[in-house]
Amino acid sequence: MYRVLLVEDDLRLAQLVTEYLSSYEFSVELVTRGDTALASFKETMPDVVVLDLMLPGLDGMVVCRQIRDCSDVPILVVTARDDTYDEVSLLEQGADDFLNKPVQPRVLLARLRALMRRAHGKPEPEGAPLTFGALVITASDRTVTWRGQPCVLSNTEYKLLLVLAESAGHVLSRDALLKKMRGIEFDGLDRSIDNCISKLRRKFDDAESEKIKTVWGEGYLFSPSAWNAPALT
Repeated sequence: MYRVLLVEDDLRLAQLVTEYLSSYEFSVELVTRGDTALASFKETMPDVVVLDLMLPGLDGMVVCRQIRDCSDVPILVVTARDDTYDEVSLLEQGADDFLNKPVQPRVLLARLRALMRRAHGKPEPEGAPLTFGALVITASDRTVTWRGQPCVLSNTEYKLLLVLAESAGHVLSRDALLKKMRGIEFDGLDRSIDNCISKLRRKFDDAESEKIKTVWGEGYLFSPSAWNAPALT
């Protein structure tokens, strides 16, 4: 059975979700406060997290970031909010999927099964590090070095850089990037990819956008040869 950490303060909904999922291949651990969610996560080590946004003690957006900073476990956010800004923020904080309330149990079950398939279908990182001039990406321990120095990246920045580097020399659309990173399709409004690209360019001295190129109307291209260029002095 898959272990689910359900972070939800609506006890009626929590009971409904728990009873429904427990009749399938999921066992459910309930947490009703945001400020105790991380401790419960570390104690139970669940296979997937179902997270409400509006929680007592600590906002669900913060809880999402806390969990993502220490784990790649799939996070499904359930929210009563209907705001595009919140959806973009959720993706940037590391959520894998989201559902709007009221929740249909069959839809929730289908989303959880899809997240489990993706999570268990990924191969373990192996092989030599990806090296492009002074850039070295080591997937086995999720480290990045730039010009011989460790480079600190957020979880989203690291995932985006890795996806781009693995497809070096090929243009990837925002839709393709989002699906490779989290399995969520681009809806035409999400600017999180653009914002993250800008952050990566600043961290890797790419003011001229030569290392990560914008291909207008198509997407972004990781240019292998540009990373070999010497640093400006």
